[in-house]
Amino acid sequence: MSIYDKVFPPRVLTLPNGNQAAKPRSRAPLAAAVLLAMTALSVEVTGFDMRVLISRINEFFVILKEMFPPDWGYMPQIWAPLFDTIKMSLLGSFIGSVLVVPFAMMASTNIIHSRIIVSLMRLLLSIIRTLPTLVCALIATYIFGLGTLAGTTAIAVFTFAYIGKILYEEIETVDMGGFEAMEAMGATKVRAFISAVIPQVLPSYLSNCLFCFEGNVRYASILGYVGAGGLGLILNEKIGWREYDSVGMILLALFFTVFIIETVSRAIRKRLV
Repeated sequence: MSIYDKVFPPRVLTLPNGNQAAKPRSRAPLAAAVLLAMTALSVEVTGFDMRVLISRINEFFVILKEMFPPDWGYMPQIWAPLFDTIKMSLLGSFIGSVLVVPFAMMASTNIIHSRIIVSLMRLLLSIIRTLPTLVCALIATYIFGLGTLAGTTAIAVFTFAYIGKILYEEIETVDMGGFEAMEAMGATKVRAFISAVIPQVLPSYLSNCLFCFEGNVRYASILGYVGAGGLGLILNEKIGWREYDSVGMILLALFFTVFIIETVSRAIRKRLV
């Protein structure tokens, strides 16, 4: 019996046949109390003030109002950075999702039986996954200089860790019958993996890659803040100059771009899964 059951004893129910059964008390009150305590602690630590939020929230709508109507004449200057953002996202997503496949294989316990190798691969993916994309882009700008190469590298690193985590979990759920049969016939692990495991995870793998690409288009749009190219460069510039009508045009172009990409990607994913 747990401590909670000792403090709040289970309710005893009498069944129609005369037997008795104990029904444990709901844990919902305890969970609610813990949540309220953590919320109160968070408010105290962060200095959150609802009065400031209420008194200043109207400034958000003031800025939003200045974005509309957008400056349609600024659209010709948006095309090039917009295409840079899409190219960074597409190339970075492709590179990261392809390079991670062997690492995901080595992180799968049903493929690799060495705990050391599996633990090292998972630790590597976890470490990379903790790096914010903006930090990766900032580091890449110091290595490769300003421009889209740094942004592509940051997106590839993020995709590598994101897809790697999902992929090795999917690999561990596959039917291993074909893999074991090929190994029994003398095939190497790599050959058996390609022939017996890849076909099983390929539809969901491609679907996740497309989903990651959708998100990367949004992430890439702010990488220009650290000099990694794309829409972030002009977005940062226009916000700095308080030209909110141009900012509105940039956001509108980004919205329609993401909407089109998501619509096409959703249709493709439905056919894959």
